Amino acid sequence: MEQGYTIRNVADIKKIETTPVSELVIEKNTYELIRKGAEINPDATAISFLLNGDGYNKPLEISYKEFMGKIRQTANMLHDLGVGPDDVVTYLLPALPQTHYILWGAEAVGIANPINPLLEPETIRDICIAAGTKVLVGLGDFPGSDIWKKVDAIRGQIPTLTSVIRVFGPSDEAEGIYGYDEKVETYPGDQLIFERNIDPDDIASLYHTGGTTGRPKLARRSHFNEVFLMWDLKTVTNFQPGETVMVGLPLFHCNGTCITGLLPFSVGGHVVILSPTGFRDVSILKNFYKIVDHFKPSFFSCVPTVLSGLIEIPVEDSDISSLKYLICGAAPLSVELFNRFEEHTGMKILEGYGLTESTCACAVNPKDGERKIGSIGFPLPYQKMKVVVTDDDGNFLRDAETGEIGSVCISGPCVFKGYVEEEHNRGIWVQDGWFNSGDLGRQDEDGFFFLTGRKKELIIRGGHNIDPAMIEEPLYRMKEVKMVAAIGRPDAHAGEVPVAYVEVAENSKISSEDIMEWAKKNIGERAAIPKEIIVIEQIPLTAVGKVFKPALKWDATRRVYEKELAGLEGLADSFSVKVNEDKVYGTCAKITIKPAKGVDKKTISQKVSELLTKYTIHYDVDIV
Repeated sequence: MEQGYTIRNVADIKKIETTPVSELVIEKNTYELIRKGAEINPDATAISFLLNGDGYNKPLEISYKEFMGKIRQTANMLHDLGVGPDDVVTYLLPALPQTHYILWGAEAVGIANPINPLLEPETIRDICIAAGTKVLVGLGDFPGSDIWKKVDAIRGQIPTLTSVIRVFGPSDEAEGIYGYDEKVETYPGDQLIFERNIDPDDIASLYHTGGTTGRPKLARRSHFNEVFLMWDLKTVTNFQPGETVMVGLPLFHCNGTCITGLLPFSVGGHVVILSPTGFRDVSILKNFYKIVDHFKPSFFSCVPTVLSGLIEIPVEDSDISSLKYLICGAAPLSVELFNRFEEHTGMKILEGYGLTESTCACAVNPKDGERKIGSIGFPLPYQKMKVVVTDDDGNFLRDAETGEIGSVCISGPCVFKGYVEEEHNRGIWVQDGWFNSGDLGRQDEDGFFFLTGRKKELIIRGGHNIDPAMIEEPLYRMKEVKMVAAIGRPDAHAGEVPVAYVEVAENSKISSEDIMEWAKKNIGERAAIPKEIIVIEQIPLTAVGKVFKPALKWDATRRVYEKELAGLEGLADSFSVKVNEDKVYGTCAKITIKPAKGVDKKTISQKVSELLTKYTIHYDVDIV
């Protein structure tokens, strides 16, 4: 089947799906996929690496011949260190060319396990133990990085570990430490020194995601999951050899590795790595439009917080017309920010949806058809999505009606093979082959899906998943803490940030400051430390005594919106905010405003839009 269809609506997807999956031409594994892409033009540039945004016109360039050579050398080295098809290679690395060599080399010989290097050492250790890590790869001593310090702290605590590889650092073979850059050069790059017949169902990677017990879950993704997603993405994007993408998302996350990695590599495309820290590098954002002008990419992926930053940067005389679209996901995008960004840049935003358990992407708004702002679009070819109604224990009751809010479920060739630890697999399938995402949403009459909330209660901070248990469990260890509930509070820059509501014991003398000090010392992940501790008289409970977190999220939203609306000073005599459940939007803030004398309603409305433009919780304004 040829790829690159014009997809405008759900009917176009159904036409594509008339061909059985078994008749599609799909490579068997990621190694074969990249090899075929590299053979299109071995001399073409596979990767341009920017050390920072200021030096964008002097990148390190790597050809496809060199890229494939490094992948083979890496796979051969790992094989020589004893890695086989069932063995796990874990890496803790920023976005570097070496990260791609290690990721795809590991998948060629065994199983790759990317880990967020910003996690605390104890959490990294626990993930390695759960994964059964055999080889651990980390960045050596490098200015501004503490990765090697973390590797050194945990390498003696992982029972299955046999070797440690240090990128940018010397070998110490007596300690079982190998310098990547010197050791990898001792292996051939023109062929693999081992034979492996990779079955499409073989596990290619283990990616960690938000867990339910304080430790992130490890999603088992097969080679077929990953190569089929690439077929899907090529079909809907019509991505061509030599076309350029930019990657500013981290290479421990499947968006960075797959959508702006494996996709372009599979067709001989060009990947521009926007520095080791990507969009978190202020020099990248400052020079972003100049970088686009220089490399002429056709698209990039990001989260809403990136758009919030880019909207403050002048485009000036940079030519950014090469960008056909950008894909935005991981968190909801406000209508105001959507419109302001498109007006500011002329770029087309395609809101999408995906999760680690779906290999990455599930749905997206069509690039060639009508987009619905606030929607995540409709499913990619052969991927299935539906909304179901479940009971309180997550058991399937029925499919939801059009427009009815329920649990978003997915099935199809990109759905993962379950979690590594069996305890995490209980209750995740609502029907045979249908995975319950934990997200709440609805589907409209045109087949578009809209997210309305999350049942699984993950806090998503700038696209990074935080399990509330990582916050709640340490706080419960404080003797005078009676009850804790961690939730995500709306945030203009990160989408949401963690805050903790705490109910303390009667006659307790501890303050929110005391609890915050404890949190800083005892929570194992820096990003999970609450931005605020809110001590309240009583944590709200359901009729059966469970913590009712929606009420706390409503309260947190109310507090944020009230703080922002203080900017109405001089325009309004008074205002009030009430936040509650909404059948269409999931959550809605009802704002009532009494204008100051002589101020018209249009002025008030414009100011409210300006103050709340970066927030995603829907609001209605009543000016009385």
